[in-house]
Amino acid sequence: MDNKTLFSKTPPTRLFLMAALPGAIGMLASALYQMMDGVFVGRLLGENAFAALNLAMPFVIINFALADLIGVGSAVPISIRLGEKRDDDANNIFTCACLLIVGAGVVTGAVIYAAAPFMISMMGADAELAELAVQYLRVYALCSPVTTIIFAVDNYLRICGKIRRSMLLNVFMSAFSVVVEFLFLYVFRWGIWGAALATCSVMGACAVVALYPFFRGRMPLRFRRPKFSVLILRQIVSCGAPSFLNNIAGRITSILMNAVLLRMGGSEAVSVYGILMMADGFVQPLLYGMCDSLQPAVGYNWGAGEYGRVKAIEKRCFLASAILSVAAAAVIFLFPKPLAGLFMQDADAAFYEMAVPALMLFSLTYITRWISFATQSLMSAIEKPIQASMISLSTALVFPLLFIAVLWPMGLNGLWLNLPATALLAALLSLGILLHLRRFLQKKQKTAE
Repeated sequence: MDNKTLFSKTPPTRLFLMAALPGAIGMLASALYQMMDGVFVGRLLGENAFAALNLAMPFVIINFALADLIGVGSAVPISIRLGEKRDDDANNIFTCACLLIVGAGVVTGAVIYAAAPFMISMMGADAELAELAVQYLRVYALCSPVTTIIFAVDNYLRICGKIRRSMLLNVFMSAFSVVVEFLFLYVFRWGIWGAALATCSVMGACAVVALYPFFRGRMPLRFRRPKFSVLILRQIVSCGAPSFLNNIAGRITSILMNAVLLRMGGSEAVSVYGILMMADGFVQPLLYGMCDSLQPAVGYNWGAGEYGRVKAIEKRCFLASAILSVAAAAVIFLFPKPLAGLFMQDADAAFYEMAVPALMLFSLTYITRWISFATQSLMSAIEKPIQASMISLSTALVFPLLFIAVLWPMGLNGLWLNLPATALLAALLSLGILLHLRRFLQKKQKTAE
């Protein structure tokens, strides 16, 4: 089935199953690898290395943020232009975006490599912890030009209707990364830099494999002689801004949280927060996989003026997101100790006394988190970057900073409650945006009649 038939003719429920489920499986594989990455580092290299990984991880994500902005920001107008039957414009945006991603990888990688010691030291890490974090971060910085494009290619495969190929790419990349990282850490006995090198080497190889059919001209999207313009750059930046702001603002919040935790509870508190982020890194990719996989179909139908079909697709997206989130909340709340023990082999009773209540409080996040997540994805897909950016920035930075101040008197428990409180406020904001969109569509329908 070609991408146009898939997006415009397939019944909404079947389309959801064909697009969202493979997307969720692919992201589940990525989430499992991220969890295994933490398990390997924590169990094979120790608690200090695990804390260093979590100190460096916000900067690793910042390293990918600019490429993600371009990849996500180009995917939305490409989908809409295809729905508008403007294939040549879609191909031009695709070509320009790929060139921009490689260039951005060179620049951000160089800056982060040079600034790594300063960025880690400003968080208050001691000499050994700082050295481990810098080693980990610098490997990602060096590999940035060849790794950052992999996430954008995943979007382009889905736009071309190659949803199963996208899923298989993510599954293979995650499984192979587990094997390579185990080899580097357990067999070769390399340090924390070996964990980063394992991930980067597999990502780079998979990026080459994924791009190969595009270079051969075997995809609906094709490379052509690029024609850069201010309009294209503005479209990419505006549509990618929500994802970019979420990455950057979220990492700023994580950096601040880690700094506060180091002073309030030491490296042990940072490790507990790392476990919370690992759990979130397992649930959020599933939500992202479902919602993001439907964006090409939503954007295509929005561009074609099929608003009723957009509504039908999104109903299924919101319902599935709600079910998944509530299930995740139940699992984390009911099994906090096994989850904490997964990452720490020889943790003492004091560690569990801190980690178990933290996980139970954190589980409340997912009761409402799905509302803002699905709403932001919808706004991004239909080229409403202002609304999507409002949700993104509020969820990742504004609300968390607000609750750090408000819940400060509660100590560590106040920090663990930060995410649930943020999710609740973000859900209320998202419901207001959805009501505004509903009135907008009602007016368009009346005008059409």
